Amino acid sequence: MASLMELKEIFRSADAVCFDVDSTVIREEGIDELAKFCGVGDAVAEMTRRAMGGTVTFKAALTARLGLIRPSYEQVQKLISDNPPQLTPGIRELVSRLHQRGVQVFLVSGGFQSIVEHVALQLNIPTTNVFANRLKFYFNGEKYAGFDETQPTAESGGKGRVITHLKEQFHFKKVVMIGDGATDMEACPPGDCFIGFGGNVVRKQVKEKAKWYITHFDELLKELEER
Repeated sequence: MASLMELKEIFRSADAVCFDVDSTVIREEGIDELAKFCGVGDAVAEMTRRAMGGTVTFKAALTARLGLIRPSYEQVQKLISDNPPQLTPGIRELVSRLHQRGVQVFLVSGGFQSIVEHVALQLNIPTTNVFANRLKFYFNGEKYAGFDETQPTAESGGKGRVITHLKEQFHFKKVVMIGDGATDMEACPPGDCFIGFGGNVVRKQVKEKAKWYITHFDELLKELEER
């Protein structure tokens, strides 16, 4: 097991950094915001809490939550335009600094592609560096038709599979995963370093088990200045 000092060195010398999105890069949980927008907020928020705590499989929780929400394409687009995701303080500066150092930045999310791509554009992250779940709609674009279950992020362990894919494709030596939830922590290994993030919400299991736990992205910016 790597020590905190060793984890910090891995972060400073990483080829790639993968960020979770909901409650990490952005302040809210995208699926909860969509549920509120569609009038089923409370029921879905409770399901999200159980999923993030690691007590049910991610895919089962996602299927159940979307079954309640059943968002149309228009509702998803209207959510993005009327209530755009709020970036977490410090994330813009951190991503910019990583880019300056030549580090590849990826968004690896159990959230929805359309919302995550909107976030990526704000951070100058290419949409090809986005791994998220894709909602499906019937041919007229109106009604919800499920989600693409072939995406790795649609199930538990999927974020680890994304990191394995990135290492194979780009030959990265050191990949860091940063996030607030159990699915992020489970991605290391194959990720080389996990940094737990509690700046928006504290997940008890993650705070207790993560060797490196932060509450503000300034802490990571300072680490980069050390070198």
